[in-house]
Amino acid sequence: MPRPPSPHFCMKISKGWRVECESAVADIFDKQLTAVMQHATRMRPRAVYNALEARGGEVFLGGKRLVMAARNDYLGLSGHPRVVAAAADAARRWGASASASRLIGGTLTLHEELEARLAAFLDAEAVIVTTTGFEANLALAPLLGRGDIVFSDKANHASLIEAVRLGFADRRWYRHSDMADLERKLAVADPDAAKAILTDGLFSMEGDLCRLPELVSLARRYGARLVVDGAHDIGLLGPGGRGVTDHFGLPDAVDLHTGTLSKGFGSIGGFLAGPAEVIHYLRHTSRSVIFTTSIPPASAAAALAALTIIESEPERRARAFEVARQVRDGLRGLGFDTGESVTPIVPVITGRKELATALWREVLTEGVFTSAVSAPAVPEERSLVRLSLQATHTDEDIERILVAFAHAGRRLGLIPTGPPPVPVQPMLRETLLDWVS
Repeated sequence: MPRPPSPHFCMKISKGWRVECESAVADIFDKQLTAVMQHATRMRPRAVYNALEARGGEVFLGGKRLVMAARNDYLGLSGHPRVVAAAADAARRWGASASASRLIGGTLTLHEELEARLAAFLDAEAVIVTTTGFEANLALAPLLGRGDIVFSDKANHASLIEAVRLGFADRRWYRHSDMADLERKLAVADPDAAKAILTDGLFSMEGDLCRLPELVSLARRYGARLVVDGAHDIGLLGPGGRGVTDHFGLPDAVDLHTGTLSKGFGSIGGFLAGPAEVIHYLRHTSRSVIFTTSIPPASAAAALAALTIIESEPERRARAFEVARQVRDGLRGLGFDTGESVTPIVPVITGRKELATALWREVLTEGVFTSAVSAPAVPEERSLVRLSLQATHTDEDIERILVAFAHAGRRLGLIPTGPPPVPVQPMLRETLLDWVS
């Protein structure tokens, strides 16, 4: 039988035990979500952590088919028959798990094949594959030593932020994509210190790109290494799908790439790509590499199959961008603010998190599943509804998305009134309203 917690903790109920506080001692469990988050997480359906049956560009929720516009499967490869078959074959051959870390028995020939293929694809000397994209960024921490200085965009992904916190380097945060602010901070930094600039390639919340040409110029001028997280752009951007360097025509601009296999590659896992000596160093010093079980065989095989498709089917990238263009232009035409997005990540910026949650809910009742995003993922004043569009979205899906936002935006007073668009499925809203209530 579990023991009751020590009474000096101020806990009301724990594992069935009621404990009275003997004194007002601080308690690590005495924390609460904000009022807005409490509301959003107790809604049915919730704005986060919904159990869904999703595949491709659709999702089934409450027994009804909705357009799925919240997954990062940009090229629609997670359900591609060749990707699924490769994963199944690998599971049958190697089992469900490698059951050990890369360092001590968890490295399969499949992992080494994936690393070699990724290195060739990215024209890198070496690659190490990690279990997740988050862990790939955490693996940077040993490079950020005492006396070093790291400059990080304030809008970088949480995993890059955590890497900076894990390292011992002095930290300098610059305003999002503000090259003048970055240069001011570089100019006053110790000229003899080792320096690194960290940035997302494609920023995941608002769909804008890093200013790579300017970043390259500043890095070279001030002797800093440039590290780019290609989680959302590798596989998607550029003529060959190699990310922002391919998009900007700067193949040798980045000193070290990190990335994930869970977006454009439709699998799970992460990687670091760069100079062989640096990758060798990180293999033997990065705790997120050494102390975690390696990527499952099925995931590695799925990523390999996806990479073959990425290299051979550029039309998938073209379709993803065409879907995004039509949706973005349509939303702007309705009067929504979609920021500076030029990619399949399309934000609808509401400014207030209460409005973002309300818009998410109303769009859901119209048959489109999106993401409501607020602080800390974005600044509180830039709360938004995020659409993540896929090559597998059809023209009918695009129409349904625009109709849903038109109806929802007008009901909430976010956009001007106008001739009401004709719903694609007139009965869907009534059915989902009953389910949401």
